[in-house]
Amino acid sequence: MTDEPEKPRRFLTIEQAADELNVKTSLIRGLIKTGELRGIQVGGRGVWRIGANDIEDYIAEAYRRTAERIAAGELVDEGGAE
Repeated sequence: MTDEPEKPRRFLTIEQAADELNVKTSLIRGLIKTGELRGIQVGGRGVWRIGANDIEDYIAEAYRRTAERIAAGELVDEGGAE
């Protein structure tokens, strides 16, 4: 064993990406299919991998879209408190 810190992962599996975003794997597959989340197929069986930076880009874009919708008055507080 070594005391070196673990190197951050460059790529995640669909399951790891789903865990990172706290969603189901089917949503990750759907996001890849629509192009909202970038992914690559690798290996002979064509397994999917998602870049850690692509997850961060997706999150940043989701924040941007949400801020736009709030500014446009499209989103309301679910709690109903004002």
